[in-house]
Amino acid sequence: MKADVINLDAKKAGNIDLSDDIFGLPARADLLHRMVRYQLAKRRAGTHKTKTIGEVSGTTKKPFRQKGTGSARQGSKRAPQMRGGGTVFGPVVRSHGHDLPKKVRRLALKTALSAKQADGKLVILDEAKMADPKTKALAGKLDGLGWASVLIIDGPEVDGNLARAAKNLPQVDVLPQQGANVYDILRRDMLVLTKSAVEHLEGRLK
Repeated sequence: MKADVINLDAKKAGNIDLSDDIFGLPARADLLHRMVRYQLAKRRAGTHKTKTIGEVSGTTKKPFRQKGTGSARQGSKRAPQMRGGGTVFGPVVRSHGHDLPKKVRRLALKTALSAKQADGKLVILDEAKMADPKTKALAGKLDGLGWASVLIIDGPEVDGNLARAAKNLPQVDVLPQQGANVYDILRRDMLVLTKSAVEHLEGRLK
């Protein structure tokens, strides 16, 4: 399919052919959901931990005799029902990550790209470069283009001036093509790919 190419000054800079196998797939909400869950699960720290009865400090002595006190029998002050006792079935340090087939991950990325194209939220940029790392200058260009929430994906190397200028803009993300992922694509309204990014993504996903 044909797509227009523009520059940061909102002027047309030619056109480009997009592969239907990557940018023309039908929407698959189930695939996107699985991929987002996979990504968010992998980034969880998993450092939550509670102490079990064997880990809390305290005596191992029986609190009082078994019979004759009128109270319920107790065997340890470290038992879960006692104040300061251990926790039963509490969280332990672990990884929350789970497996997802490589083919599914690849197809999910293609589907995310296709979904943005189908919604008219995909823009092809000639190049993503700035002369100076000025946030105000970048914000002005994005306002002129009408992009409030945007993910910009460049080729293997991101322009340093653009990356620094975008750091103070909370709704603007800049990634190299190898960092393209479903979660970041979906969390921003507009997806902007440079011509270099399109070339590398098509080579990587075909």
